[in-house]
Amino acid sequence: MKVLIADDSQIVRERLAYLLGDVEGVEIVGQAEDAVEGSNLAETLRPDVAILDVRMPRGSGLDVLRSIKRANPSATVIVLTNFVDPEARQLCLARGADYFFDKSIEFDKAVDVLRGLSHAETS
Repeated sequence: MKVLIADDSQIVRERLAYLLGDVEGVEIVGQAEDAVEGSNLAETLRPDVAILDVRMPRGSGLDVLRSIKRANPSATVIVLTNFVDPEARQLCLARGADYFFDKSIEFDKAVDVLRGLSHAETS
């Protein structure tokens, strides 16, 4: 399963990559620090799963979400953000995000989702 991580925080990207390194069947195919790079990688790499932040330089996670769904409509999108007001959650889910997690208290849920997807894929 090809995974793209798009988050402006290098620490978050590194932590996710580290945690996902132990998940069988998961391959981190790209990491982006801004929305433009994330959109470009989404269109080029066509990931199966993307983990996105909402607020990023040069656009937003919604821009990347749009690019991912255009390149691969069946891709699973996990929004992992500190920008967790109800309107942001509704907007992300309405635009095609499959999951929406609060980065400060639900970080591990994104990894759990990938473990579940990987397990389902290999079963």
